[in-house]
Amino acid sequence: MGGVLRAEPVWVETFTGLRIDRFAKLVKVVKERGGNGPGGGRPWCLPLPDRVLLVAVYYRTNLTMRQLAPLFGISPATVCRVIHR
Repeated sequence: MGGVLRAEPVWVETFTGLRIDRFAKLVKVVKERGGNGPGGGRPWCLPLPDRVLLVAVYYRTNLTMRQLAPLFGISPATVCRVIHR
């Protein structure tokens, strides 16, 4: 199941309104603050930049988790986990 949205400049700017340099800074801050979790356990199915994009799109567009899932190629349950963590 492949998704359409990835943390690429065209998608970042279109769906978040952030320039790519601002988005890169946001990803860096999230990573520094433990964005990948404490370690151990099963790895995330999306890389950190895509998870940050997912959360930004969720809050900016007000799409439901069910609508976001196919855009990122993941299940609605995974969208929920990404948003809440």
